[in-house]
Amino acid sequence: MATLLRKIGLIRLHDRDTEDPKHHQGSLKGTKGSQKGGSKHCNSSSESSILGTPEIKAKQGKDAKEKAQPGAGGRAGVAPPAPHRQHCTQVRTRRLMKELQEIRRLGDNFISVELADDNLFEWNVKLHQVDKDSALWQDMRETGTECILLNVAFPDNFPFSPPFMRVLTPRLENGYVLDGGAICMELLTPRGWSSAYTVEAVMRQFAASLVKGQGRICRKAGKSKKAFSRKEAEATFKSLVKTHEKYGWVSPPVSDG
Repeated sequence: MATLLRKIGLIRLHDRDTEDPKHHQGSLKGTKGSQKGGSKHCNSSSESSILGTPEIKAKQGKDAKEKAQPGAGGRAGVAPPAPHRQHCTQVRTRRLMKELQEIRRLGDNFISVELADDNLFEWNVKLHQVDKDSALWQDMRETGTECILLNVAFPDNFPFSPPFMRVLTPRLENGYVLDGGAICMELLTPRGWSSAYTVEAVMRQFAASLVKGQGRICRKAGKSKKAFSRKEAEATFKSLVKTHEKYGWVSPPVSDG
């Protein structure tokens, strides 16, 4: 009977992963009382099938050691996160576990994922395929480029806020890829994002945008070897969001850059 009740609880929690953020926040108010009473709002047993992966085991072991050493890093006596923060972390973890599992089941070799420094909340995603009739695909073949590597960082309130996504390699021109590897896509902004979007769906949209925007691999001497930087990507993305909030998703006046 206990096992059946846990399964029912997991199904209900799973259904809330992609619910409307406002409804989601409202539901938290009703759960605070039960959390204070010592009962767990989320059951971690649903993650057992994926937790067996070496990357996540390593991450868990690291986290356990840090928790066992309260004096480490000079942060002794730090209070545990508030119930709302704990719930958001659990929602983000469950969602990413599920997506990681589904991506690894893909049979078309469209994308592959590696955890950045064994961190579940930051992925390095390899895009292996774009339209084979495109100039970008031809560039990839001629330069021996096996994939387009992107870094995807998931915020604390994911999936209710978009991830930050940027290109790492190769250095691209056009294709809505801007300075630092920032990506100009409305669905990656707070206004354009939906919690129903999956990483796979976002990557497919990005692959289409690369081709639509006539993206090419940079082959200019010197410039092609200059790496994209996260700091530059974040500044560029912040600027483009501000511009599009002012003018909408149309081409802004030339005077505004």
